[in-house]
Amino acid sequence: MPGSRAQRRIAHRERRRAARRQALLAVASAVVAIGATAGLVEAGQEERRTTAVPEPAPSQRLPPLPAVPVPTAPVPGTPSSTTALPPAPEPSRTTPGASAPPTASPTAPAAAPAPPPRTRLFRHPRSQVLDWVRANPGDPRRPVIESRIATRPAAVWFAAHNPGEIAGQVRTVTRGAAAAGRTPVLVPYAIPDRDCGGASRGGAPDLAAYDAWMGEFAQGLGAGPAIVILEPDAIALSDCLTAPERAARFAALARAGDTLRAANPRARVYFDGGHSGWHAPAKQAAALRAAGAATSGDGIFTNVANFHRTADETAYARRVLAALGGPPGLGAVIDTSRNGNGAPAAGQWCDPAGRALGQSPTTRTGQSGIDAYLWVKLPGESDGCSGAAGSFTPEYAYALATG
Repeated sequence: MPGSRAQRRIAHRERRRAARRQALLAVASAVVAIGATAGLVEAGQEERRTTAVPEPAPSQRLPPLPAVPVPTAPVPGTPSSTTALPPAPEPSRTTPGASAPPTASPTAPAAAPAPPPRTRLFRHPRSQVLDWVRANPGDPRRPVIESRIATRPAAVWFAAHNPGEIAGQVRTVTRGAAAAGRTPVLVPYAIPDRDCGGASRGGAPDLAAYDAWMGEFAQGLGAGPAIVILEPDAIALSDCLTAPERAARFAALARAGDTLRAANPRARVYFDGGHSGWHAPAKQAAALRAAGAATSGDGIFTNVANFHRTADETAYARRVLAALGGPPGLGAVIDTSRNGNGAPAAGQWCDPAGRALGQSPTTRTGQSGIDAYLWVKLPGESDGCSGAAGSFTPEYAYALATG
Protein backbone atom coordinates (compact mmCIF):
# COMPACT_ATOMS: atom_id res chain seq x y z
CA MET A 1 0.00 0.00 0.00
CA PRO A 2 1.25 3.40 -0.72
CA GLY A 3 3.17 5.24 1.97
CA SER A 4 0.22 7.53 2.67
CA ARG A 5 -2.12 4.61 3.27
CA ALA A 6 0.44 2.91 5.50
CA GLN A 7 0.81 6.13 7.49
CA ARG A 8 -2.94 6.38 7.96
CA ARG A 9 -3.02 2.80 9.20
CA ILE A 10 -0.20 3.48 11.67
CA ALA A 11 -1.91 6.66 12.85
CA HIS A 12 -5.15 4.77 13.28
CA ARG A 13 -3.33 2.11 15.28
CA GLU A 14 -1.83 4.78 17.54
CA ARG A 15 -5.27 6.28 18.18
CA ARG A 16 -6.58 2.83 19.09
CA ARG A 17 -3.69 2.28 21.47
CA ALA A 18 -4.33 5.64 23.13
CA ALA A 19 -8.01 4.80 23.57
CA ARG A 20 -7.06 1.44 25.07
CA ARG A 21 -4.75 3.09 27.61
CA GLN A 22 -7.54 5.46 28.65
CA ALA A 23 -9.92 2.55 29.10
CA LEU A 24 -7.37 0.72 31.24
CA LEU A 25 -6.99 3.74 33.50
CA ALA A 26 -10.74 4.18 33.86
CA VAL A 27 -11.67 0.55 34.39
CA ALA A 28 -8.38 -0.65 35.91
CA SER A 29 -8.67 -3.92 34.06
CA ALA A 30 -6.50 -5.45 31.39
CA VAL A 31 -7.91 -6.01 28.00
CA VAL A 32 -6.07 -8.08 25.51
CA ALA A 33 -6.99 -7.78 21.89
CA ILE A 34 -6.18 -10.79 19.86
CA GLY A 35 -6.55 -10.73 16.14
CA ALA A 36 -6.40 -14.24 14.76
CA THR A 37 -8.10 -13.99 11.49
CA ALA A 38 -7.36 -16.77 9.04
CA GLY A 39 -6.13 -15.47 5.75
CA LEU A 40 -7.48 -18.12 3.44
CA VAL A 41 -10.66 -20.15 3.83
CA GLU A 42 -10.78 -22.05 0.60
CA ALA A 43 -8.51 -22.79 -2.30
CA GLY A 44 -7.50 -19.66 -4.07
CA GLN A 45 -10.06 -17.51 -2.24
CA GLU A 46 -8.30 -15.24 0.17
CA GLU A 47 -9.34 -11.73 1.01
CA ARG A 48 -6.64 -9.65 -0.47
CA ARG A 49 -5.42 -6.39 0.78
CA THR A 50 -7.12 -3.74 -1.20
CA THR A 51 -4.57 -1.13 -2.03
CA ALA A 52 -2.92 -0.05 -5.15
CA VAL A 53 0.40 -0.49 -3.64
CA PRO A 54 2.32 -3.63 -3.44
CA GLU A 55 -0.79 -5.45 -2.67
CA PRO A 56 -0.11 -8.86 -3.91
CA ALA A 57 -2.80 -10.22 -5.93
CA PRO A 58 -3.73 -13.64 -4.95
CA SER A 59 -4.20 -15.79 -7.81
CA GLN A 60 -6.55 -18.62 -7.95
CA ARG A 61 -6.82 -22.18 -6.83
CA LEU A 62 -4.74 -25.18 -7.49
CA PRO A 63 -6.71 -28.01 -8.95
CA PRO A 64 -6.71 -30.61 -6.25
CA LEU A 65 -4.61 -28.34 -4.06
CA PRO A 66 -6.83 -26.82 -1.41
CA ALA A 67 -6.22 -23.48 0.20
CA VAL A 68 -3.79 -22.03 -2.27
CA PRO A 69 -4.26 -19.01 -4.44
CA VAL A 70 -2.99 -19.86 -7.83
CA PRO A 71 -2.04 -18.50 -11.09
CA THR A 72 -3.11 -17.24 -14.30
CA ALA A 73 -3.08 -20.39 -16.19
CA PRO A 74 -4.78 -21.82 -19.14
CA VAL A 75 -4.35 -24.96 -21.10
CA PRO A 76 -1.35 -26.98 -20.03
CA GLY A 77 1.34 -27.21 -22.62
CA THR A 78 0.33 -24.11 -24.53
CA PRO A 79 3.40 -22.05 -25.35
CA SER A 80 3.75 -18.88 -23.36
CA SER A 81 4.04 -15.55 -25.06
CA THR A 82 7.11 -13.38 -24.80
CA THR A 83 5.85 -10.73 -27.15
CA ALA A 84 3.52 -7.79 -26.95
CA LEU A 85 -0.20 -8.33 -26.54
CA PRO A 86 -2.11 -9.07 -29.75
CA PRO A 87 -4.34 -6.38 -31.19
CA ALA A 88 -7.70 -6.13 -29.44
CA PRO A 89 -10.51 -7.76 -31.37
CA GLU A 90 -13.74 -5.84 -31.73
CA PRO A 91 -16.43 -6.25 -29.03
CA SER A 92 -13.93 -8.36 -25.89
CA ARG A 93 -0.15 -23.75 6.59
CA THR A 94 5.19 -27.16 10.09
CA THR A 95 3.64 -28.95 12.65
CA PRO A 96 3.35 -26.95 15.89
CA GLY A 97 6.60 -27.19 17.74
CA ALA A 98 8.50 -28.30 14.65
CA SER A 99 12.02 -26.99 14.54
CA ALA A 100 12.91 -24.28 12.12
CA PRO A 101 14.78 -25.26 8.98
CA PRO A 102 18.54 -24.97 9.14
CA THR A 103 19.95 -21.61 8.25
CA ALA A 104 23.23 -20.74 6.63
CA SER A 105 26.22 -20.41 8.88
CA PRO A 106 26.99 -16.75 9.57
CA THR A 107 30.61 -17.44 8.63
CA ALA A 108 29.81 -19.29 5.43
CA PRO A 109 30.27 -17.35 2.20
CA ALA A 110 27.13 -16.19 0.50
CA ALA A 111 25.90 -18.45 -2.25
CA ALA A 112 26.38 -17.11 -5.72
CA PRO A 113 23.15 -15.93 -7.31
CA ALA A 114 21.51 -18.43 -9.58
CA PRO A 115 21.66 -17.43 -13.24
CA PRO A 116 18.61 -15.52 -14.43
CA PRO A 117 16.00 -17.91 -15.84
CA ARG A 118 16.00 -18.18 -19.61
CA THR A 119 13.26 -20.68 -20.29
CA ARG A 120 9.67 -19.85 -20.98
CA LEU A 121 7.38 -19.16 -18.06
CA PHE A 122 4.84 -21.69 -16.82
CA ARG A 123 1.09 -21.33 -16.82
CA HIS A 124 -0.72 -23.45 -14.28
CA PRO A 125 -3.64 -25.30 -15.87
CA ARG A 126 -6.19 -23.97 -13.39
CA SER A 127 -7.11 -20.40 -12.50
CA GLN A 128 -10.14 -18.26 -11.76
CA VAL A 129 -9.97 -16.71 -15.19
CA LEU A 130 -9.87 -20.12 -16.84
CA ASP A 131 -12.81 -21.27 -14.75
CA TRP A 132 -14.75 -18.28 -16.02
CA VAL A 133 -13.72 -18.86 -19.63
CA ARG A 134 -14.82 -22.48 -19.50
CA ALA A 135 -18.11 -21.63 -17.85
CA ASN A 136 -19.01 -18.80 -20.24
CA PRO A 137 -18.44 -20.00 -23.81
CA GLY A 138 -21.07 -17.65 -25.22
CA ASP A 139 -20.08 -14.46 -23.43
CA PRO A 140 -19.02 -11.85 -26.01
CA ARG A 141 -16.11 -10.81 -23.75
CA ARG A 142 -14.72 -14.34 -23.66
CA PRO A 143 -12.43 -14.21 -26.73
CA VAL A 144 -10.59 -11.15 -25.49
CA ILE A 145 -10.32 -12.30 -21.87
CA GLU A 146 -9.17 -15.73 -22.98
CA SER A 147 -6.60 -14.60 -25.52
CA ARG A 148 -5.19 -11.67 -23.58
CA ILE A 149 -5.31 -12.89 -19.97
CA ALA A 150 -6.03 -16.60 -19.68
CA THR A 151 -3.31 -17.57 -22.15
CA ARG A 152 -0.59 -15.69 -20.28
CA PRO A 153 1.70 -17.39 -17.73
CA ALA A 154 1.31 -16.01 -14.22
CA ALA A 155 2.37 -16.54 -10.61
CA VAL A 156 1.01 -19.27 -8.35
CA TRP A 157 0.25 -17.99 -4.85
CA PHE A 158 0.55 -20.07 -1.65
CA ALA A 159 -1.25 -18.00 0.97
CA ALA A 160 -2.44 -20.56 3.52
CA HIS A 161 -0.39 -21.65 6.51
CA ASN A 162 -0.99 -25.34 5.89
CA PRO A 163 1.79 -27.55 7.31
CA GLY A 164 1.67 -31.05 5.99
CA GLU A 165 0.17 -29.92 2.69
CA ILE A 166 2.33 -27.14 1.35
CA ALA A 167 5.20 -29.31 0.08
CA GLY A 168 2.85 -31.37 -2.03
CA GLN A 169 1.11 -28.31 -3.41
CA VAL A 170 4.37 -26.70 -4.45
CA ARG A 171 5.59 -30.00 -5.90
CA THR A 172 2.50 -30.28 -8.08
CA VAL A 173 3.32 -26.95 -9.68
CA THR A 174 7.06 -27.49 -10.08
CA ARG A 175 6.59 -30.95 -11.57
CA GLY A 176 4.08 -29.60 -14.04
CA ALA A 177 6.47 -26.85 -15.02
CA ALA A 178 9.39 -29.28 -15.37
CA ALA A 179 7.34 -31.56 -17.60
CA ALA A 180 6.53 -28.59 -19.81
CA GLY A 181 10.14 -27.36 -19.86
CA ARG A 182 9.14 -24.04 -18.32
CA THR A 183 9.88 -21.92 -15.28
CA PRO A 184 7.19 -21.57 -12.59
CA VAL A 185 6.69 -18.36 -10.63
CA LEU A 186 5.87 -19.17 -6.99
CA VAL A 187 4.67 -16.75 -4.31
CA PRO A 188 4.95 -17.88 -0.66
CA TYR A 189 2.67 -15.52 1.26
CA ALA A 190 2.35 -16.63 4.89
CA ILE A 191 4.54 -14.29 6.92
CA PRO A 192 3.09 -13.65 10.41
CA ASP A 193 1.23 -10.33 10.81
CA ARG A 194 0.77 -10.27 7.06
CA ASP A 195 -0.54 -7.02 5.60
CA CYS A 196 -0.39 -5.34 9.03
CA GLY A 197 -3.86 -6.67 9.78
CA GLY A 198 -5.37 -5.34 6.55
CA ALA A 199 -7.65 -7.07 4.10
CA SER A 200 -5.00 -9.73 3.35
CA ARG A 201 -4.22 -10.39 7.01
CA GLY A 202 -3.30 -13.91 8.02
CA GLY A 203 -0.21 -16.04 7.73
CA ALA A 204 1.61 -18.33 10.14
CA PRO A 205 0.91 -17.89 13.87
CA ASP A 206 4.53 -17.05 14.67
CA LEU A 207 7.97 -17.00 13.10
CA ALA A 208 8.93 -20.47 14.33
CA ALA A 209 5.90 -21.89 12.56
CA TYR A 210 6.77 -19.80 9.51
CA ASP A 211 10.33 -21.18 9.44
CA ALA A 212 8.97 -24.72 9.50
CA TRP A 213 6.38 -23.94 6.81
CA MET A 214 9.08 -22.48 4.58
CA GLY A 215 11.13 -25.62 5.10
CA GLU A 216 8.22 -27.66 3.77
CA PHE A 217 7.69 -25.20 0.93
CA ALA A 218 11.32 -25.68 -0.09
CA GLN A 219 10.88 -29.45 -0.18
CA GLY A 220 8.49 -29.03 -3.10
CA LEU A 221 10.81 -26.93 -5.26
CA GLY A 222 12.34 -29.80 -7.15
CA ALA A 223 15.56 -29.34 -9.10
CA GLY A 224 14.47 -27.27 -12.06
CA PRO A 225 14.59 -23.51 -12.59
CA ALA A 226 12.06 -21.55 -10.55
CA ILE A 227 11.32 -17.96 -9.63
CA VAL A 228 10.24 -17.29 -6.05
CA ILE A 229 8.57 -13.99 -5.18
CA LEU A 230 9.24 -14.03 -1.43
CA GLU A 231 6.44 -12.47 0.61
CA PRO A 232 5.05 -9.40 -1.17
CA ASP A 233 4.88 -6.35 1.13
CA ALA A 234 6.84 -8.08 3.90
CA ILE A 235 9.64 -5.49 3.71
CA ALA A 236 8.10 -2.38 2.20
CA LEU A 237 5.06 -2.64 4.47
CA SER A 238 6.91 -3.30 7.72
CA ASP A 239 6.76 0.14 9.33
CA CYS A 240 3.67 -0.96 11.28
CA LEU A 241 5.90 -3.34 13.27
CA THR A 242 7.99 -2.37 16.27
CA ALA A 243 11.76 -2.29 15.74
CA PRO A 244 12.25 -5.70 17.43
CA GLU A 245 9.36 -7.19 15.45
CA ARG A 246 10.78 -5.83 12.23
CA ALA A 247 14.24 -7.21 12.99
CA ALA A 248 12.75 -10.62 13.74
CA ARG A 249 10.78 -10.60 10.50
CA PHE A 250 13.80 -9.61 8.46
CA ALA A 251 15.84 -12.41 10.05
CA ALA A 252 13.06 -14.85 9.14
CA LEU A 253 13.08 -13.67 5.54
CA ALA A 254 16.85 -14.17 5.36
CA ARG A 255 16.41 -17.71 6.72
CA ALA A 256 13.69 -18.34 4.16
CA GLY A 257 15.94 -17.23 1.32
CA ASP A 258 18.76 -19.48 2.55
CA THR A 259 16.37 -22.43 2.89
CA LEU A 260 14.92 -22.04 -0.58
CA ARG A 261 18.26 -21.66 -2.32
CA ALA A 262 19.79 -24.61 -0.42
CA ALA A 263 16.87 -26.81 -1.44
CA ASN A 264 17.17 -25.89 -5.10
CA PRO A 265 20.24 -23.96 -6.28
CA ARG A 266 18.42 -23.25 -9.55
CA ALA A 267 15.64 -21.42 -7.76
CA ARG A 268 16.02 -17.68 -8.02
CA VAL A 269 14.67 -15.89 -4.93
CA TYR A 270 13.54 -12.27 -5.09
CA PHE A 271 12.90 -10.02 -2.08
CA ASP A 272 10.29 -7.28 -1.69
CA GLY A 273 11.44 -4.05 -3.29
CA GLY A 274 8.18 -2.11 -3.03
CA HIS A 275 7.65 0.12 -6.05
CA SER A 276 8.72 3.42 -7.54
CA GLY A 277 5.89 5.39 -5.92
CA TRP A 278 6.61 4.25 -2.37
CA HIS A 279 9.91 4.40 -0.45
CA ALA A 280 13.05 6.16 -1.64
CA PRO A 281 15.59 3.74 -3.15
CA ALA A 282 18.09 4.26 -0.30
CA LYS A 283 15.49 3.50 2.35
CA GLN A 284 14.22 0.42 0.56
CA ALA A 285 17.76 -0.82 -0.03
CA ALA A 286 18.61 -0.43 3.66
CA ALA A 287 15.59 -2.54 4.60
CA LEU A 288 16.42 -5.12 1.95
CA ARG A 289 19.98 -5.34 3.23
CA ALA A 290 18.70 -5.87 6.79
CA ALA A 291 16.45 -8.66 5.47
CA GLY A 292 19.36 -10.45 3.81
CA ALA A 293 18.40 -9.76 0.22
CA ALA A 294 22.03 -9.31 -0.84
CA THR A 295 23.27 -12.50 0.84
CA SER A 296 20.23 -14.77 0.93
CA GLY A 297 18.55 -13.84 -2.33
CA ASP A 298 19.10 -13.29 -6.01
CA GLY A 299 17.51 -9.89 -6.38
CA ILE A 300 14.34 -7.89 -5.82
CA PHE A 301 10.81 -7.65 -7.17
CA THR A 302 8.84 -4.46 -7.64
CA ASN A 303 5.38 -3.20 -8.54
CA VAL A 304 3.44 -6.27 -7.38
CA ALA A 305 -0.25 -5.54 -7.94
CA ASN A 306 0.54 -1.94 -8.75
CA PHE A 307 0.33 0.16 -11.84
CA HIS A 308 3.62 2.04 -12.27
CA ARG A 309 5.05 2.02 -15.76
CA THR A 310 7.78 -0.44 -16.61
CA ALA A 311 10.29 2.29 -17.43
CA ASP A 312 9.78 3.89 -14.02
CA GLU A 313 10.11 0.54 -12.27
CA THR A 314 13.24 -0.33 -14.25
CA ALA A 315 14.93 2.90 -13.23
CA TYR A 316 13.79 2.50 -9.62
CA ALA A 317 14.90 -1.14 -9.39
CA ARG A 318 18.34 -0.24 -10.70
CA ARG A 319 18.70 2.52 -8.11
CA VAL A 320 17.68 0.15 -5.32
CA LEU A 321 20.10 -2.51 -6.53
CA ALA A 322 22.89 0.04 -6.77
CA ALA A 323 22.22 1.19 -3.21
CA LEU A 324 22.00 -2.43 -2.06
CA GLY A 325 25.41 -3.23 -3.51
CA GLY A 326 26.70 -6.64 -4.60
CA PRO A 327 27.22 -9.37 -5.08
CA PRO A 328 27.31 -9.29 -8.85
CA GLY A 329 24.39 -10.98 -10.50
CA LEU A 330 21.63 -9.53 -8.37
CA GLY A 331 18.70 -8.62 -10.59
CA ALA A 332 15.12 -7.47 -10.52
CA VAL A 333 11.76 -8.67 -11.76
CA ILE A 334 8.85 -6.33 -12.37
CA ASP A 335 5.12 -7.02 -12.18
CA THR A 336 3.72 -5.69 -15.44
CA SER A 337 0.26 -7.21 -15.22
CA ARG A 338 -1.70 -3.95 -14.93
CA ASN A 339 0.73 -1.15 -15.75
CA GLY A 340 0.00 -0.57 -19.42
CA ASN A 341 -1.39 2.93 -18.83
CA GLY A 342 0.69 3.76 -15.78
CA ALA A 343 -0.49 4.63 -12.28
CA PRO A 344 -3.89 6.26 -11.67
CA ALA A 345 -4.37 9.54 -9.84
CA ALA A 346 -3.32 9.61 -6.19
CA GLY A 347 -5.80 7.86 -3.98
CA GLN A 348 -7.29 5.76 -6.76
CA TRP A 349 -6.00 2.35 -5.75
CA CYS A 350 -9.01 0.07 -5.88
CA ASP A 351 -9.68 -1.33 -9.35
CA PRO A 352 -9.08 2.11 -10.86
CA ALA A 353 -10.61 2.84 -14.21
CA GLY A 354 -8.50 3.53 -17.27
CA ARG A 355 -5.79 0.96 -16.52
CA ALA A 356 -4.53 -1.60 -19.00
CA LEU A 357 -2.55 -4.79 -19.31
CA GLY A 358 1.20 -4.33 -19.45
CA GLN A 359 4.07 -6.17 -21.12
CA SER A 360 3.42 -9.87 -21.51
CA PRO A 361 5.37 -12.07 -19.08
CA THR A 362 8.84 -12.91 -20.33
CA THR A 363 12.36 -13.67 -19.10
CA ARG A 364 13.84 -11.91 -22.10
CA THR A 365 13.52 -8.25 -21.25
CA GLY A 366 16.44 -6.87 -23.22
CA GLN A 367 17.22 -4.72 -20.17
CA SER A 368 20.42 -5.11 -18.18
CA GLY A 369 19.72 -6.18 -14.60
CA ILE A 370 16.02 -6.78 -15.26
CA ASP A 371 15.58 -10.54 -15.21
CA ALA A 372 11.90 -10.76 -16.09
CA TYR A 373 8.60 -9.04 -16.56
CA LEU A 374 6.03 -11.09 -14.67
CA TRP A 375 2.30 -11.16 -14.05
CA VAL A 376 2.30 -11.63 -10.30
CA LYS A 377 -1.12 -10.08 -9.78
CA LEU A 378 -3.50 -11.79 -12.16
CA PRO A 379 -5.39 -9.22 -14.23
CA GLY A 380 -9.10 -9.29 -13.53
CA GLU A 381 -8.75 -10.28 -9.89
CA SER A 382 -10.33 -7.46 -7.95
CA ASP A 383 -8.78 -5.16 -5.37
CA GLY A 384 -12.17 -5.17 -3.67
CA CYS A 385 -14.28 -2.66 -5.59
CA SER A 386 -15.40 -4.32 -8.81
CA GLY A 387 -15.88 -7.54 -6.83
CA ALA A 388 -14.82 -9.23 -3.61
CA ALA A 389 -11.11 -8.76 -2.97
CA GLY A 390 -9.21 -11.44 -4.87
CA SER A 391 -12.18 -12.61 -6.91
CA PHE A 392 -12.16 -12.69 -10.68
CA THR A 393 -14.38 -10.02 -12.19
CA PRO A 394 -14.98 -10.30 -15.93
CA GLU A 395 -15.98 -6.64 -16.29
CA TYR A 396 -12.67 -5.53 -14.78
CA ALA A 397 -10.69 -8.09 -16.77
CA TYR A 398 -12.30 -6.95 -20.00
CA ALA A 399 -11.61 -3.30 -19.19
CA LEU A 400 -7.93 -4.07 -18.59
CA ALA A 401 -7.70 -6.17 -21.74
CA THR A 402 -9.17 -3.43 -23.90
CA GLY A 403 -7.62 -0.46 -22.10
